[in-house]
Amino acid sequence: LWGKPFLFFVFFISIYFTLRSGLFQIVHFPHVMKNTLGALTSKEAKNKKEGTVSPFEAVCIAIGGCVGCGNMAGVASALAVGGPGSLFWIWVAAFLGMMTKCVEISLAVYYRSKDEHGGYYSSTPTMVEKGLVRRRGIKAAMVVAVLFAVGFVAQFLGGSQAYTISEILHVSFGLPMMLVTVLYTAVLYYIIFGGTPRVAKVATTLVPFMCVLFIVGGLGIIIANLDNVIPSIVEIFKYAFTPHAAVGAFAGTVVSKTISKGMARSINSNEAGQGSSPLIHGSANAIHPVRQGLWGAFEVFVDTIVVCSVTAIAVLCTGVWSNGETGATLTMTAFKTTYGSFGSVYMGFMAVLFGLTTTAGWYTYYVTVIRHLLRSKPAVRDTVITIFKILFPCMNIFIVGYITIGGYDANLFWSLVSCVLAVPVFTNLIAL
Repeated sequence: LWGKPFLFFVFFISIYFTLRSGLFQIVHFPHVMKNTLGALTSKEAKNKKEGTVSPFEAVCIAIGGCVGCGNMAGVASALAVGGPGSLFWIWVAAFLGMMTKCVEISLAVYYRSKDEHGGYYSSTPTMVEKGLVRRRGIKAAMVVAVLFAVGFVAQFLGGSQAYTISEILHVSFGLPMMLVTVLYTAVLYYIIFGGTPRVAKVATTLVPFMCVLFIVGGLGIIIANLDNVIPSIVEIFKYAFTPHAAVGAFAGTVVSKTISKGMARSINSNEAGQGSSPLIHGSANAIHPVRQGLWGAFEVFVDTIVVCSVTAIAVLCTGVWSNGETGATLTMTAFKTTYGSFGSVYMGFMAVLFGLTTTAGWYTYYVTVIRHLLRSKPAVRDTVITIFKILFPCMNIFIVGYITIGGYDANLFWSLVSCVLAVPVFTNLIAL
């Protein structure tokens, strides 16, 4: 799924938006930061009305949705399988993705709809129906909308973040992975049964705190291994274009695998082009579609250029990336080299925060898609949403149980994630 044709397609779409916008994310980067990071405490950012969330709540839910265990475990897996050069391609995909996400959020706000209660909602199917079917008469585009909706909702089969959290707490404290998963599922039930308002409250409370805390912890490792930082950065650029020979338990890799792992993990982490963030931004009390779209570029920057880079460089400069470990275990090993046993406690705490904000955010995404698909049948829609609310957290137990009881490891989990990610990315980019 993540072979050369698909990667070329993703690159083409991202480069198209970047060039057609006049290199917007470079030329107007100060403008993006001024109206996002510089406006976090402004009245506009926190203003909302009935049936909407504020722009700040939208971005907290969206960042909470994308800054998750993939930033800790997924990036480490990319380095373990694709080598140091994977980080270069994670950066490239993120740089281009800043524009893609800006575009998809702007379109989501522009083409959004209202439900019978006056609340805004939007999604790729909403954009397709209004922008391609009605406005341009391309009826065949509904096929893309349906494929996106099915592929997107199917992502909940990946079991969200529970596997990584249970893996970290099992390695750190010897807690049974299934016990951790059951407890995590119970907390998740409490959050999502409060609906979007409770998810927004949790996100605005936890997301800024957890991002800063994780960055500080990662920088501590980098500072402690300062002599290895420059050589690690040299390796990132060197092996982005040349094969890496086997080192220790590391199996070696070819450039195509390096690019593939970097692109897949980058998109999985920052969700640019995935069609997820527009699902919450479409309900924001935005003063202009593009103004809200700027938050999309900001999200990618924070998630990948900042948080993922801190994780990756911490893993590389400690030299543990080729020790044969992968996933969250590899990242935890890097933290333990500097912080000792406290590194395990720290990683366990961060995993729970990252996982809860991500999973709760994605619940609101899935519900938005369901609301659109069943918008003409309110009674059926509400029933389906209630059933989904009950089933959604249960997938955590199923996936973790299948992998652990079956004797599999983190590589199977991340392979599942990559598989279910390809369909929504492909159909969403076609629609954009």
